[in-house]
Amino acid sequence: MVLLVLVLMALPFFFQYIQNRRGVLLNDWVLDSLPAHDVSIPIFAIIWGIAGLTVLRAFRDPEILLTLLWSYVLVTLTRMVTITAVALDPPVNLIELVDPISNSFYGADFVTRDLFFSGHTSTIFLMYLCLRRQTDKALALIGTMLVGVMLLVQHVHYTVDVLAAPLGTYLVYLLGKKIADYQPGS
Repeated sequence: MVLLVLVLMALPFFFQYIQNRRGVLLNDWVLDSLPAHDVSIPIFAIIWGIAGLTVLRAFRDPEILLTLLWSYVLVTLTRMVTITAVALDPPVNLIELVDPISNSFYGADFVTRDLFFSGHTSTIFLMYLCLRRQTDKALALIGTMLVGVMLLVQHVHYTVDVLAAPLGTYLVYLLGKKIADYQPGS
């Protein structure tokens, strides 16, 4: 928990740093074919609905809680590395994503350069990976796909950002699960 708090406290400084640098504008034919629309409310509802379900399940199952905490910290740190390494300018026609909970971690300004890979997609996919009940997993997986598509509709991310998120998240989740399952002396 302490590590999570420290990482969350560092995020506004990190986002300020990346927001002040220049990056590359990608040519994304998927975004070019999608007219931009504001779908912030459905994105917010899906992510935080699944988050509520995951928190409920996590407090009833310490293994889910530990795996979720370790994996989320590692996903966030991994995103910080990939965002630093892959400097991108925001997509053309980006519509600001309004999420009153997530935006509180970004600092005062809306951040548009936290692109590779998608934090919204990776977070909901991580919840899918941590949940155990089949119906919960199905809801989280459907939510992941819907959020990914809607992030593209809103032009918040490039297609590669959304597609890379589940892969990167899965690899980091494996490490997070291994750390959460570790028992000294075994």
